[in-house]
Amino acid sequence: MTTANSSASFEDLAPDPESREGKALLRKAIGASAIGNATEWYDYGVYAATTTYLTQAFFPGHLGTIGTMLGFAISFVLRPLGGMIWGPIGDRIGRKSVLAITIILISLATALIGVLPTYAVAGVWAPILLIALRVIQGFSTGGEYGGAATFMAEYAPDRKRGRFGSFLEFGTLAGFSAGTAFVLLLEVLLSDEQMQTWGWRIPFLIALPMGLIGLYLRSQMEDTPVFQELEQDNEITGTAWTRFKDLLSNYWRPILIMFGMVIALNVVNYTLLAYQPTYLKSTIGLSESSGSTVVLIGQLVMMVMIPFFGAWSDSTGRKPMWWGSLIGLFVLSLPLYWLMGQGFAWAIVGFVILGLLYIPQLSTISATFPAMFPTQVRYAGFAISYNVATAAFGGTAPLVNDAVVDSTGWNLFPAVYMMGACAIGMVALVFLKETAGCSIRGTEIPERTEDLEVSEGAGVLSGRR
Repeated sequence: MTTANSSASFEDLAPDPESREGKALLRKAIGASAIGNATEWYDYGVYAATTTYLTQAFFPGHLGTIGTMLGFAISFVLRPLGGMIWGPIGDRIGRKSVLAITIILISLATALIGVLPTYAVAGVWAPILLIALRVIQGFSTGGEYGGAATFMAEYAPDRKRGRFGSFLEFGTLAGFSAGTAFVLLLEVLLSDEQMQTWGWRIPFLIALPMGLIGLYLRSQMEDTPVFQELEQDNEITGTAWTRFKDLLSNYWRPILIMFGMVIALNVVNYTLLAYQPTYLKSTIGLSESSGSTVVLIGQLVMMVMIPFFGAWSDSTGRKPMWWGSLIGLFVLSLPLYWLMGQGFAWAIVGFVILGLLYIPQLSTISATFPAMFPTQVRYAGFAISYNVATAAFGGTAPLVNDAVVDSTGWNLFPAVYMMGACAIGMVALVFLKETAGCSIRGTEIPERTEDLEVSEGAGVLSGRR
């Protein structure tokens, strides 16, 4: 529980984006938030880029790539449970403490994959141990991402939440790209035999020092000004179980809205970022490294554009960004997937366009989702809504896509799958309240001033601090 600065006002705690000290504090908050996300997605990038080697090491025989995709999907099974446990704890004792634990668990589990025995050495225990570590990663991630997004949103100035929050997703792509690029570099430096026997292990081991760096950065930060304000006002009462019951009893509407939006967000996310190298290899015969190169180029373009789209959402609003992304993906997914099937160069073009269509969603996650809940249930609300939807639809997307394409030979299925998810997202988006520029302090659901005035004029009780 936060004890530092116990008598300071919110104005004293919150960083001033115009001052030198405030800018430095915001940079620290960005780094502390993004490093955990980068570590988490570094693992996903490495796992996706080493699919062939992991299949040979842990799933020889009839399971093949499906076994490896199952290893990817299984890490999502415990994400909802992780969100249900870590989220309420983070709402009770603070964001910082939980984030320190989750980043260590994620990095340690990732590093241990690099020292696992193979199926040839340990038999069935090899894939069992791999899946067990993926479960630990999933359980930890259930608290990591929601906490990091909440941490960043509560540190960012209200009118620049899109801009600063976008750097959390910059960390997502940076981690994924770093994992993919590192595997590609090793494939250049090492022979095929060396990669198959021991080279694939090296990228997983790098996760441990990344986690230690993240732990250090987070240990240098105080908890968020928004959380400290409520704690000083004795608004954070009861237990973590109290926070959980409060969320489910009183905030089911934003839970459902966010659930629908996350279906769209993460079906697209995991199809494009995690499944794409496997898809390109199986459909147009690209090598493992060529498929990874296509994804890496697209990710680098997306990284460049993320801060611009995040800042753009501060002026235009979150909903217009999401509408543009969802409609664009719904209309263009099929022709762009057809284009990617025409060869390596066209695959790059198609993937980059899909990535740019996706960016308006990705760049505004940290600005949009935390603002859907009040402070006392924000961590839990984000973590539970996000992770249940992700486990059910996002994390399983590579497995579903691979299974359908493999069994039917319908290479355009991933595009149709994304279109269906975007349709669900559009339905949910209709009910989303615009929160660009509004305060997220206090114990009421954030709402913009003009929306609040309309609600009060209609006789609806609404009170945001």
